[in-house]
Amino acid sequence: MIEPSTQLPVTPRTGRLLVLAGVFICAACGLVYELELVALASYLIGDSVTQASVVLSVMVFAMGIGSLLAKRLRCRAAAGFGLVEAALALVGGLSAMALYAAFAWTGDRGEVWASGSRYLLVAFSLAIGLLIGAEVPLLMVLIQRIRRQDPSGAVADLFAADYVGALVGGLAFPFLLLPLLGQLTGALITGAVNVLAGGALVFGLFGRDLSVRGRWALLVANVTVLGILASAAVLVGDFEAAARRAVYGKDVRVAVQTDVQEVVLTGGRSDSLDLYLDGRLRVSGRDEHRYHRALVGPAMNGRHARVLILGGGDGLAAREVLRHSGVRRVDVVEIDPGVVELARRDPALSELNEHVYRDPRVRVVHADAFRWLRSPPRTYDVVISDMPDPGITASTKFYSQEFYGLARRVLATGGRLSVHAGPVADRPRAYWTVEATLRAAGLMTDPYRVGGRLPGVAAAGPGRTADGAAAPRDWGFVLAAGSRPALEPHRTAALLRVGVASAERTRMRGLTPSTLVHPRYAN
Repeated sequence: MIEPSTQLPVTPRTGRLLVLAGVFICAACGLVYELELVALASYLIGDSVTQASVVLSVMVFAMGIGSLLAKRLRCRAAAGFGLVEAALALVGGLSAMALYAAFAWTGDRGEVWASGSRYLLVAFSLAIGLLIGAEVPLLMVLIQRIRRQDPSGAVADLFAADYVGALVGGLAFPFLLLPLLGQLTGALITGAVNVLAGGALVFGLFGRDLSVRGRWALLVANVTVLGILASAAVLVGDFEAAARRAVYGKDVRVAVQTDVQEVVLTGGRSDSLDLYLDGRLRVSGRDEHRYHRALVGPAMNGRHARVLILGGGDGLAAREVLRHSGVRRVDVVEIDPGVVELARRDPALSELNEHVYRDPRVRVVHADAFRWLRSPPRTYDVVISDMPDPGITASTKFYSQEFYGLARRVLATGGRLSVHAGPVADRPRAYWTVEATLRAAGLMTDPYRVGGRLPGVAAAGPGRTADGAAAPRDWGFVLAAGSRPALEPHRTAALLRVGVASAERTRMRGLTPSTLVHPRYAN
């Protein structure tokens, strides 16, 4: 039976409110750690659904185990809670730096992590979940020491404070911590708040319950954790710069975190320029012309006075469009103003896109392409979908039957839709699912591919061979239209391309289209 403490420095009512305030702060910090793991893993690994599922499921499982293990600490609840919070602050605060370091120094540059880093993600989820799970049983003991009450009432109070704190932490992460501090500094600050809140609660209310040895041990633990987190915060800028060089090479010129994504530019000239979005290579000056000519050229064979580009904020697709005579208007729908501003101002990137945004025919709309297509202002002769590769990520909706149905509505009579559908050689099923999805939206299709990965070439990074040269990349596209005649001009296009084998198309026949509620582009 738990006896109320008679040595509190405050009244029982005030003590109970302070405990609930501690629960509130610790819960907010715990959810920030959870969201930070999900966000960082999604940025670096790229499959947000899988990463969120792994982190959340492992963490919830670990919370149950942590609650069971906390039974052994109930006789020393105050000291146990203080040590749990110190450990949680250290692990959670440093988790972002550790995961980013693993990505930078053990994973392929800009590509999928090495397996060891995936295990590290699971390990952090497990450790944080264990520590969060141990909090509530210990807090239950502490709040009962302040004032005896019905256990169901105490549990209700604790969980109410816990859930409200989780709400505040969940809102603070995307709207405050991430945009103002970034992931690394935000995690470190959260860890500092966590250890201070836990230490203040234990020393302020239950310090007399601690032995002299326990008091000193907890004090040393808290000071050590704060010192480590403070040192990491001082060095975080140098660490991030070093990690960025490890990921992108030594010639990083621009690295900014926009409201949408991390944008990195490397290389000093247009022919050596690389543009990375959230760690993935999107543009390489060595071979981008092959990609953009293949994406745009076939669709421009026919009437093309009005052209819509979905994505393509770098201006390179628009550059290819404007090389065709008769273009009167080009609308670019790009969600990230930061990419467009970089394409306007950066000397190398603006040279590569031939200063396309100075052309009065080009108009930019900053909006989500899916939402914008629901109420477009006009119809277009050509629609170019220049989106990241399909996958279970934020880009999946741009490869859905619903999205292509909206795109079909904006096509003028005889209009054509060109879609980047990802690599054929690496992910043939995903490529043919794009084609099947277009057909399900009521469009006629003409699939084609450009380039091809050479056998025996081991890439040392995105778009590079082992000796640092540009690696041949494989791109798949689908040209679509509302009727078969609109596709015929494509067959006479002056484009060096590798046609898609009919046998491969036959083998992939019958694939189910991808929809918003059932995406079908898993790796």
